Amino acid sequence: MQKILVGLFDQRMDPTVIYCDNHSCIKLSENPVFHDRSKHIDIQYHHLRDCVARRIMFLQYILTEEKDADILTKALSKCKFKFHRDRIRVADNPFLVEREC
Repeated sequence: MQKILVGLFDQRMDPTVIYCDNHSCIKLSENPVFHDRSKHIDIQYHHLRDCVARRIMFLQYILTEEKDADILTKALSKCKFKFHRDRIRVADNPFLVEREC
């Protein structure tokens, strides 16, 4: 997406921030040294590491409870659903209230 926008508008963009709740993933993406324990990691990880090295994107730690993507990927309790819904600024639709038949 960033390449498309740079190609269209010919402007340098800020690095994309990816929020992650895994400290070890962040440390591995920043460390250019390959370890024996990281041999099993697939191509997507190496692409991410390359993007971090070229400063196209960077990983930032976020608490698991604050991951707003959970609203789209997990079944949440009503309380957590409302918490994440409010954080991403989605409002109730007044036209979709329950009606009597």
